[in-house]
Amino acid sequence: MFTGIIEELGEVTSWDRASEPARLTVRAPLAASDAGHGDSISVDGVCLTVVDQSPDSFTVEVMGVSIDISTLGELAVGDRVDLERAAALGHRLGGHLVQGHVDGTAEVIGREEQPGWRVLRFALDRELAPLVTRKGSIALDGVSLTVSAVSPAGEAAQWFEVSLIPETLQATVLGAKRVGDRVNVETDIVARQIARMAEFGIGGGEVEHDLRSETSSPVGTEAVR
Repeated sequence: MFTGIIEELGEVTSWDRASEPARLTVRAPLAASDAGHGDSISVDGVCLTVVDQSPDSFTVEVMGVSIDISTLGELAVGDRVDLERAAALGHRLGGHLVQGHVDGTAEVIGREEQPGWRVLRFALDRELAPLVTRKGSIALDGVSLTVSAVSPAGEAAQWFEVSLIPETLQATVLGAKRVGDRVNVETDIVARQIARMAEFGIGGGEVEHDLRSETSSPVGTEAVR
C-alpha cells in the first residue's frame, strides 16, 4: 500500500524486455537504501517487487500484463520515474490510499499555465469515467492528486483535470508532461468497490435494510450505540 507522496525521482539504467518477466533497473539512492528482496516499490504508480538491489539502485520484475496496461513499456534508459516505497504503519498518510494497481492510462489533451502552477487535462476512457469525480482522489504516475474538474456525464469524449502546485511540478515526472504524453491512472479504491457492488445490484437500499435488521434486536441496538 502507498500514499501517493513521491519520495524520489529515479533514473532507468536498464530495461530488459527480452526476459519473461521483464527486468527493470532504476538508480535511486533513497529507495535502494533500505530495499530488500521481495519489497514493494511504486514505479510511476505501478506496484513492483524488488528482486535485486545495490547501494544506489534496485531491480524489479515486470509481468506482461503490467506492461500492457501501463506506460512502463514506453520507458527507455535515461528516463526518470516517480518512486515511492511501501507505506509504513504509524506514519502520516499525506496523500490517499494507493494500491499501485493501475486501471489504465490517460493522455494529456490540454495544458494551461498559471502563475507558478499548471492545469493538466486528460482524456478519460468511458469505462473509468464513473470512477472519477470532482474533488475526488486519483493517482497519476503514482502521484496522489485531487480532481479539480470533470466533463459532464453526457459528453461523448470524457476528460478530467488536475491542478499541479510548484512542488508537484518539481518533484514528480508530471512537471515534464506535454500534450500527447500518457500517464498511469489508478482510480480511488472506494469508487472501485462501489462500482463492483453495483454490478451485483447491491445498493443503498440493501445496505439500509441490513442495518435495520442488525439493529432490530437488543444486541444489535446496543452495538450501534
